[in-house]
Amino acid sequence: MQKKNRSLIYLDHNATTPVAPEVARIMIPFIKEEFGNPSSNYRLGAKAKEAIERARREVALLLRCRPDEVVFTSCGTESNNMVLKGLIDLKYPEKSHIITCAVEHPAILNPALFLMELGVRITVLPVDRYGLVDPDEVRKSISPDTVLISIMLANNETGTLQPVREIANIARENRIPVHTDAAQAVGKLEVDVNDLCVDFLTVAGHKLYGPKGIGALFIRDGMHITSLIHGAGQEAGKRAGTENVILATGLGAACHIAGKRLKHDIQHLGELRNRLQKLLFEGLDGLVLNGHPDNRLPNTLNFSVPGLEGGKILDKIPEIMASTGAACHDRTVRLSHVLSAMEVPPEIGMGALRLTVGRENTMEQIEEAAQLIINQVKRIRHGK
Repeated sequence: MQKKNRSLIYLDHNATTPVAPEVARIMIPFIKEEFGNPSSNYRLGAKAKEAIERARREVALLLRCRPDEVVFTSCGTESNNMVLKGLIDLKYPEKSHIITCAVEHPAILNPALFLMELGVRITVLPVDRYGLVDPDEVRKSISPDTVLISIMLANNETGTLQPVREIANIARENRIPVHTDAAQAVGKLEVDVNDLCVDFLTVAGHKLYGPKGIGALFIRDGMHITSLIHGAGQEAGKRAGTENVILATGLGAACHIAGKRLKHDIQHLGELRNRLQKLLFEGLDGLVLNGHPDNRLPNTLNFSVPGLEGGKILDKIPEIMASTGAACHDRTVRLSHVLSAMEVPPEIGMGALRLTVGRENTMEQIEEAAQLIINQVKRIRHGK
């Protein structure tokens, strides 16, 4: 007798989100008949150009900026690299200084390490036990050669929200540009570049129900960065290469949808996350919350089961797709750099689970997931 397929519960929306059906529908014509090059003068090219500019307006509307301040990129990682590398004087890299923090995504930390090898001075600020940067530490780190302060808006592992506005105000007092990697925040929170006072902001399409392979970078009018990719001068000379009309229209549609349903999503995600947290913490003794208890993304729950390994918990629950607080490199399991920077002890951090809910999750799924995790932890604790 054939076994009934188990229902899968996707709780890894900070890793990636499914493409929204409305987004897929908008992209299809540009995969099929509307295949023109936006730089071409005839009708097919003009329609492609029109689609690109419509998508640009939709991204700008979500970020509360001007359309000409939006540059399409291939991903959030490229957007981050554009800013960090684009503000450095490559003739005299040793004259440049960048301030960032220890819980940034590798798309910030690794370009920073690359620049450090070239001679750029990099200050990596510590965080407190909640994963927060102290704005006073930013102020103390500023020097005459500081060319950029880059602090993420929301952490991808813990959901902790950084005091970006306060940091940006400090930067403005010293006439230093500010960048924030908002890949995890856009679509989950109200993100207004003028309210945040930032000069550069990163968007990743696949984090807000758009396609993979597309991102955007907000560049405030008047800010100049050296192009990362040189060529024919598309994107107002800021990023060369024939525009990806298919994916750009997908990102534009995703931003349009996010803007329309943002208030609903914030409430819905918060209710699901809070219910999940309540059930788990009531059902299991000794759990530890990682990250800020209040000042975090509405969809993100990162907690630890001390003494256990998060990976071994999830391995026995195939119905749940989620992440852990440790990564496997060269067959060695290591604590995530985010939890390490927060000084979470290894015996706690190795038991971390990151559960991130999304639009399509239901309360029934949340309750089922909580019970599956509770049952599995109890089995492990009892040696079964």
